[in-house]
Amino acid sequence: MPAPLNPFKARLKSGDGQIGLWLALGDASVAELAAQCGYDWLVIDGEHGPNGLRDVLGQLRAIGGRTHAVVRVRDDSRAEIKQMLDIGAQTILVPMIESAAQAGEAVRSMLYPPQGVRGVGAALARASGYGAVGDYLASANDEVCLLLQVESRAGLDALDDILAVDGVDGVFIGPADLAADMGHRGNPGAPEVEAAVTDALRRIRAAGRAAGILTSDRALAKSYAATGVEFLAIGSDVGVLNAGLRALRREF
Repeated sequence: MPAPLNPFKARLKSGDGQIGLWLALGDASVAELAAQCGYDWLVIDGEHGPNGLRDVLGQLRAIGGRTHAVVRVRDDSRAEIKQMLDIGAQTILVPMIESAAQAGEAVRSMLYPPQGVRGVGAALARASGYGAVGDYLASANDEVCLLLQVESRAGLDALDDILAVDGVDGVFIGPADLAADMGHRGNPGAPEVEAAVTDALRRIRAAGRAAGILTSDRALAKSYAATGVEFLAIGSDVGVLNAGLRALRREF
């Protein structure tokens, strides 16, 4: 039996647009609820959300097979990427990528030897059904999916080189950090930032890679969808809950 098919990765390859939501609260019940709401993918945020290894594990179990879970790790730590893969994440989002060398090391962290350097402990791991998936080691490399987050001027300068790295399945543009780096902290809608984001998304897609972005601006999200962005996050659990609670209170 091979590793489970990664439907998110397959749809990225086909160019099919997928709509996602950010999970930053670190709560398995919220993840379970969101998994029932029709999103194509959910990001379990280990960079800014209060998520440790067991928190992520609980959310992966809560999401199950109802939608696809993407895990954003804190950084490009090889050990953390290995652990997230072993507990069952198939798609990893790595933030703050600024060079082709850094991208290449992230690829190596995702893959078993000889293509990479992922540590071999599948017999102990949830990813292999604790050893029940007999062909996991032979097939896992084909089903893991690596998304890299570019969110600085240095990252944009190196974008073409990053896109040329084999094993990168998609590149996600982080508008909030990019805006801060460009001198517009807290204002990702600044014209200069929007122009840089639009150009980056175009370059990603022109290179034959999947492009992704997060925005809670609905008009902007629709415009990104219209351009064919392959993985588009349209909000977060924090934002949706906050807006809903405030709107309900205002009504009364």
